Parts: sequence; C-alpha cells; structure tokens
Amino acid sequence: MIGDTELRVATACDMLPEGAGTISDGPRPRTVRSVFVIGPDKKIKAMLTYPMSTGRNFDEILRLRDSCQLTAKHTVATPVDRRPGEDVIIPPAVSNEQAAAKYPNGWKTVKPYLRVVAQPE
Repeated sequence: MIGDTELRVATACDMLPEGAGTISDGPRPRTVRSVFVIGPDKKIKAMLTYPMSTGRNFDEILRLRDSCQLTAKHTVATPVDRRPGEDVIIPPAVSNEQAAAKYPNGWKTVKPYLRVVAQPE
C-alpha cells in the first residue's frame, strides 16, 4: 500500500477520475478511487476503479489479493465470492493427466470444462 498524500503516483498512473482536479482544488481532499494489484514481477495483476461516490470494498480487495497469490502459486482459478480454504477450480488449460499428477486425491468434475478441487496448501 502506498501513501500518496501529494497524489504524485495517482496522477502519474491516471488513477483519478476525469475532472477530479488536484489535491489543492476545493476544500476537501481528493481520494484515489483506483486500486492496482501489482505482483512481485512488477506487473499489474488487477485493477479496480470505484466512482467518487462509492466507498472501496476492502473485503473484495483482500479477496482479490489472496486469489492472485493462490493462483500464481498453484495454477488454479478461484470462483466468485470464494473465501480462503474453500474449493478452487482446475483451469481447462491443465489436462486431466497433469491434474492427476498435481492432485492425486482427485477432484470433482461438475462439467467437462469445470473441475473442482480442494484448495492446495
């Protein structure tokens, strides 16, 4: 997390909505409404932008961060609203042979393209 009281990062990365002005415009401070999740490889993994009238959902930001970390480490995908410890999805790009080697305890096939497995450690 970056403290950007002068909005230098926010301005350089175009994180403020059109017409938001600068930190010195008006009586109230400008709040950055964009969230960038940047991986250890220094690449953007996700971006969220909220309207000025809507508060950011920190539960969702943490869920997104946890998903990015888990999926980078284990070649899985996470379903909507998933919480830590819940099942994950084996992506279609992983063959059944590769999945069998990676998940010897098996998985549940919901559809031919949707395989669910317990969260890897």
